[in-house]
Amino acid sequence: MIKNKNKLRLIMPYLNSTLKKLKDVQSDCCVTILYETHPHLPDNEKDSLELKNLIKEAESKLMTVCGKEKSALIMDKINDLAADIGHKGALQSIVLFVNENIAEYVRMPVNISQNKVTVGKTFQIRELLRALHQEPNYYLLVLSRDRARMIEALGNKEVMEITDGFPLDNSFKVPDSDASLENGAFSQFFNRVDEQLNKTLLENRLPVFISTEESNFPEFLKISDHKEWIKGFIPGNNEGDKAENIILNAWSAVKKWNDQKNHQRLEELDQAVGAKLFLTDFTEIWRAILEGRGRTLFVKQGYSRPAKLENNVVQLVSAENAQEANVEDIIGEMIEKNIDFGGDAVFVDGNELERYDGLVLVTRY
Repeated sequence: MIKNKNKLRLIMPYLNSTLKKLKDVQSDCCVTILYETHPHLPDNEKDSLELKNLIKEAESKLMTVCGKEKSALIMDKINDLAADIGHKGALQSIVLFVNENIAEYVRMPVNISQNKVTVGKTFQIRELLRALHQEPNYYLLVLSRDRARMIEALGNKEVMEITDGFPLDNSFKVPDSDASLENGAFSQFFNRVDEQLNKTLLENRLPVFISTEESNFPEFLKISDHKEWIKGFIPGNNEGDKAENIILNAWSAVKKWNDQKNHQRLEELDQAVGAKLFLTDFTEIWRAILEGRGRTLFVKQGYSRPAKLENNVVQLVSAENAQEANVEDIIGEMIEKNIDFGGDAVFVDGNELERYDGLVLVTRY
């Protein structure tokens, strides 16, 4: 869990590094509890009760899988951890990871497909890592001539409001009667905002969208040293609104930018197909990724396939038999491995990948 408030600006890198660390943990009794939370009353009053019910389910599963003595040890850890969790103002979901040696929880700005408990030899990480990578992660600079706020978002959900250096208030105000001095004061304030934006980008470089009145946007661009990171403009004075409302107001513009970016990436796929640097067979894709040859994995948004891996051969399993066969989504595993080896993933929300059955890997060679 995040205890050091000075590190809150690094919440997304923290989540990625924590999940990658936990995915390699193996023991006989790894408990993962995933559940969605609600940021506001009265809905968030139900979250504590839901967690209690999930903990009871975890205890029952532990007794079946791990025996009485080990179950008691792990249940003590789960109950201690749960006592530390406050549900007021939580992110979209909370996930607990507990075994004999680990007791940790993370708050996540993603939707959980369903509240659930798993007990196995590893923690359930893959769904979470995929959720973090398939939505755009970005900043919203909420700018007026009086104040500037900075919000980090993932998709249409708030990650957090930046509190290190923000909000910034304009201390350069002058009487309205002197327009020339007033314009100079605004420029000084925008310069100060841009300097603070630079400090934020140095810690975590993300695309920036500016929510401001239309007249402010070109003025800010004139003085900004970070035009390459500014990807869009959302008109309106939303400085006093709640972060979640600002994000929802901006989401259509952000989604349009993200879709255009992903569709532009499809040009890379066309070039790779022409150069015969692509794979569509599941086993060939998996082996190429393990060899470090994977450049970009293009995936139909929401596409998943349960499969078993035997000697690095991918054996697809029908959705009806997936639970009985105790298998996981091979697409999520491919995404995770390709990113680990320095590749990336592009999620396409359209029909462009139909001829590849929803999945294609562009290779380095």
